[in-house]
Amino acid sequence: MNALVLLAEADSRGQVEQIARTFGVDWSHLIAQIISFSIVCFLLHRFAYKPILKMLENRRQQIAQGIADSEKIKAELAQTEIQRQEVMVKADARANKVIEEAHTAAARVNEQETQKAIAAAEQIIAKSREAAAQEHARMLAELKREVGRLVVQATAKITGKVLTADDQRRLAEETSKQLAA
Repeated sequence: MNALVLLAEADSRGQVEQIARTFGVDWSHLIAQIISFSIVCFLLHRFAYKPILKMLENRRQQIAQGIADSEKIKAELAQTEIQRQEVMVKADARANKVIEEAHTAAARVNEQETQKAIAAAEQIIAKSREAAAQEHARMLAELKREVGRLVVQATAKITGKVLTADDQRRLAEETSKQLAA
């Protein structure tokens, strides 16, 4: 480096040569070495340095893209989680609504079945009462016939005469009227 400074400061060609001789500079070898060094620098720059820089730039871009993709995936994951939570809340609300509707429907069906059972029980009671009333009427009719027959027999025994069919009928009707009253 000092040699270059000295070369720059020298005002004439003679002083440069003197300094070059002092330091033992051989111009032909120096120029050949400068050319060789320039060629090596050019080849290294072209075939080694540029591909390495290009590879490093590609790597930097890949890393930046990976980080950007990672951030994008995190954002999408957060969005998906929010959507999942919303869907879960909606599903829970729907499930609660369905459960409430099922409870309401069950209560309604239970009420309907209870009403049907009450109606059936009332029908059975009405039929039983009707059957009892019919049985009562049948028994009253039978009782009237029996009482009429007994009255006719008792009258026949008391009077000692044989009653005709018209007499028996008339006595049975009178007895029925008195029993009904």
